[in-house]
Amino acid sequence: MDIAYLVNFLIENQLHIPAGVFLFCFLIQLFFYLGIYSRLTFYTRGNITATSEPVSVIICARNEAENLGKYLPVVLSQQYPDFEVIVVDDGSSDETEEVLRQLKAMYPHLRTTTIREDKKFSHSKKLAVTIGIKAAKNDILVFTDADCEPAGNQWLSGMVSRFTGGKEIVLGYGGYFSRKGLLNKYIRYDTLIIAMQYLSFAISGFPYMGVGRNIAYRKSFFNATKGFTRHLHLLSGDDDLFVNENATRRNTTVECSHQSHTRSDPGHSIRQWIRQKKRHLTTAPLYKFRDKFLLLLEPVSRFIFYGLFAALLFFPEISLYVLGVFAFRLIIQLIIIKNAMIRLKENNLLLYSLLFDVFALFINFVIFVSNRISVRNRPWK
Repeated sequence: MDIAYLVNFLIENQLHIPAGVFLFCFLIQLFFYLGIYSRLTFYTRGNITATSEPVSVIICARNEAENLGKYLPVVLSQQYPDFEVIVVDDGSSDETEEVLRQLKAMYPHLRTTTIREDKKFSHSKKLAVTIGIKAAKNDILVFTDADCEPAGNQWLSGMVSRFTGGKEIVLGYGGYFSRKGLLNKYIRYDTLIIAMQYLSFAISGFPYMGVGRNIAYRKSFFNATKGFTRHLHLLSGDDDLFVNENATRRNTTVECSHQSHTRSDPGHSIRQWIRQKKRHLTTAPLYKFRDKFLLLLEPVSRFIFYGLFAALLFFPEISLYVLGVFAFRLIIQLIIIKNAMIRLKENNLLLYSLLFDVFALFINFVIFVSNRISVRNRPWK
């Protein structure tokens, strides 16, 4: 079938509009995968100058005694010449205080502060983070969570090494431990795709978010930009909204070497994961218009692409062309995802991504709509 015959066929059968939209969505998908997400694949750190500038690591914890006992020693054992670790105990009712007391006896550079629970007063994680920042002695602040384990003893050195050339914010990767089960694979896939987005956009010069599991910025920059002032009324946003409001191509960089990753234990139930996902998505409507547009454009174009692909297959005369376009997009997608998996050290997700790429459209839509119609208070974490 030559091009002229193909065009006439589409027009005669009134398929030129859906076919055109199908191709347009295909081009949008290529723009994201080849123009944006590939930046992470080919990213090079360049020449890094080692620094010994003193650092403060800040961890906020609420009822995290078990995790602190397991993961905090790894943070405290970093090979870095001058650093302190500040743990803010935010109203814990478990054995957190005792665990911290024991660790302080072994690690003199561990400092702690406690927010006592007050039933008359409720607050978000932002208060704990702010108290940790005010307590910090040093300008460079590195943040992680109580349930996070650094990839090794060079995590801190890797994150801090990026504070060169006037950089004020460093975005790192916070992944999850690999466990058995489909839920674990989906959570790790979802985390991988989100990291592909925010790290690639930052590399492209359009930083829009970071994750509290692995992020760093200067205390002087936090104070100069008035920190969380503009979104204190929200339970979330201590990481992504701060970055969305203040990050630029000049002051922000990424650190994604294997030594600089953190890992944490994902939720063990669908309900727990959905609750966490809903909390994360509450801040997305407050992003800059540019970021909201780009983040919405990709899934919408993907949804339309899949829908028109299924519809156009019913016409044998053009099915081979439709399959060819779909296959080309699929190959590009798999290549980029595979390379992102290597870059972020994620395993056994490639084949599952074929299913999850479709499933994610529906689960994210349901969660987003649920957030828009629900005004319930959400948990601290």
